[in-house]
Amino acid sequence: DRDVVPVLIDGLKRVEYRGYDSAGIAVFDGAQLRRVRRTGRVAEMEAAAQSESFSAQIGIGHTRWATHGGVTEANAHPHISFGELAVVHNGIIENHDEQRERLRAAGYAFESQTDTEVIAHLIHSYLKQGHDLLAAVQAAVRELVGAYAIAVVSLNEPGRLIAARMGCPLLVGLGEGENFVASDVSAIVQATRRVIFLEEGDTAEVTRAAVRVFDIDGAQIEREVHLSDVSLASLELGPYRHFMQKEIHEQPRAIADTIEAVIDNNGFSASLFGAKADEVFAGVEGVQILACGTSYYAGLTARYWIEAIAGLPCQVEIASEYRYRAAVANPKQLIVTISQSGETLDTMEA
Repeated sequence: DRDVVPVLIDGLKRVEYRGYDSAGIAVFDGAQLRRVRRTGRVAEMEAAAQSESFSAQIGIGHTRWATHGGVTEANAHPHISFGELAVVHNGIIENHDEQRERLRAAGYAFESQTDTEVIAHLIHSYLKQGHDLLAAVQAAVRELVGAYAIAVVSLNEPGRLIAARMGCPLLVGLGEGENFVASDVSAIVQATRRVIFLEEGDTAEVTRAAVRVFDIDGAQIEREVHLSDVSLASLELGPYRHFMQKEIHEQPRAIADTIEAVIDNNGFSASLFGAKADEVFAGVEGVQILACGTSYYAGLTARYWIEAIAGLPCQVEIASEYRYRAAVANPKQLIVTISQSGETLDTMEA
């Protein structure tokens, strides 16, 4: 029942560490869907929202890193279909060209170069067929090939938000008389610490009063509620000039915290990696690391450690190259994949 606009903007500022080129929000203000988008920093979009007196109880927001189309306001999220449905999206839709042609033939006009606008129009096409918002989103995502974490709102169902994920992280935050979705717990930690991590293929229906989660087959399911231990202090820039500098200086502590949680008697148990890890590791002749971008460089460092400590030959390859070439896989190699924001799909496909 409070104004969601400051909550959205604060959440977007807390994920500024990711790097982005534009920001935007869409809200239901009375009987209309209002949107503000700007290239550049969240602060510029915030100033525009304030100057236009944005205020609402439901809304979605996004910071974009260009995957399709240049850095323009038209390509910034949220994307809208027929002035009544708005979508934000993390990830990459691989079959967007084919869907775009089909939707154009059905009478939809495209204002951006993004793959995300395809999602908005595809969901709208199912609404036109008589589906409610939840069913429309569930039907639309079945036609998408690629990776996505999306949040969708519709003017015709102003008290309801639908979220869906495949290949990109998405969580639901449980508040008191208010609920949230986010791609990162840092975006909502100022409002709640109680979170549900959605799993592959999940969709979620979120209202002020309740959250319902559905699995990939559309069956309603209970997902575990977690209490996040992320602190607001850990999300602040502190004495650092920028978030990259902060992350570099925090690496020793981050690694120590990670290892401390799983170490036992100064060693690691193979069971950490699964019930049959012991027998799998016994048959391993080498390691193949697949990753993209900065994660690839991390893999190159890991190769030195794996060969020096484990005594196993190790290869590192850029996942986006590996997935498209005619690779000859060794069934006795251990495959290690490292995710990178924006490049996870190539790693999964590899």
